[in-house]
Amino acid sequence: MKTTLKINTTVREICDGFVYNELEGKGLFGLSGKLTIQPEYQRNYIYASDGGKREMAVIESVLKGYPIGLIYFNEVSADNLEVLDGQQRITSLGRFVTDKFAIKDENGMEQYFGGMAKDKQKKILETKLLIYECEGTESEIKEWFKTINIAGVPLNDQELLNAVYSGPFVTLGKEEFSNSQNANIQKWSAYIRGSAARQEFLERALDWVSKGNIGDYMSRHRTDKNITELKTYFKSVIDWASSVFTDVESEMKGLEWGRLYEEHHKKAYSPAKVSAEVHKLYADPYIKNRKGIFEYVLGGSSDTKLLEVRVFDEATKKATYATQTAAAEKKHASNCPLCAIGHDASKDKIWKLDEMDADHVAAWSKGGKTSSKNCQMLCKTHNRAKGNR
Repeated sequence: MKTTLKINTTVREICDGFVYNELEGKGLFGLSGKLTIQPEYQRNYIYASDGGKREMAVIESVLKGYPIGLIYFNEVSADNLEVLDGQQRITSLGRFVTDKFAIKDENGMEQYFGGMAKDKQKKILETKLLIYECEGTESEIKEWFKTINIAGVPLNDQELLNAVYSGPFVTLGKEEFSNSQNANIQKWSAYIRGSAARQEFLERALDWVSKGNIGDYMSRHRTDKNITELKTYFKSVIDWASSVFTDVESEMKGLEWGRLYEEHHKKAYSPAKVSAEVHKLYADPYIKNRKGIFEYVLGGSSDTKLLEVRVFDEATKKATYATQTAAAEKKHASNCPLCAIGHDASKDKIWKLDEMDADHVAAWSKGGKTSSKNCQMLCKTHNRAKGNR
């Protein structure tokens, strides 16, 4: 890959013809239309997502004369360049020069570019940037792009995959799933954790439809002119989840809904009965893992490991052990109740405390409470075999 260092390009030139799409969060063009600021493989603009601290820091650095780092352009043709690295910083400059946000002056007062003193405006516009113009094959450019960290914010996995498999499919996918103005984002947010701008909604959609093989799926569909399958499958998962669980709970966010859909969507559920069961489990003080409630209900309310039901505390275990052991010794029987009614060599064995486990006399799943009255100590072998019977 060939690189050429340019040292005389000013902010004024970069921002000439700058366009920013408020709906999609994209800085689009600069250098009088010659520069494409956000090629399809680039991430969305994220410098405004932390309350604008990073984009304001870019402007403050320029005003103080601090360097804002090397910028890399890819030479697409003699008359067209695209940003390879630096689009967040360039978009910050363009947004400020076009009065999209303000910075605070030395007195703590907000100032937009248009209202700044002329000397400060001039200092910003005449600041020269260090730019490398790169020329190479598509694979060379994308391999380089994969290695770049942008101002300390590394590309996440999906952003890297978008770069590697850029094309019409990725473009359409980002338009649907990475647009924070999409009216469906609020509904999707009940089930998906993350940010649309950081491609996490797109990543989940691809993960679900590909059964976890995102890179392979993107490679096969890279040149597709539509994302019908992706959208249809994603909608099916969301619609199924929202129809089974009519109450939206915070613990739904981030669950493996794609896997749960595949495992359970062919079963019939009564939304009213499901809702009643969920409410009952939410009210149970012995359940430690509420996120497991949904899979527990979908699976027929049988796998209690999903709920991490509270175990007996050490004081209860020791008290129960002492009571059982004293009674067993008087009877010359085992202190494990199940060993005591057996016919093997353990029927009169006195187990040590660390050789036993606490167990519910009446199983939790059948209404038994995690209380001292419902606690018994069993040898580890019998406790594992007993389960919820």
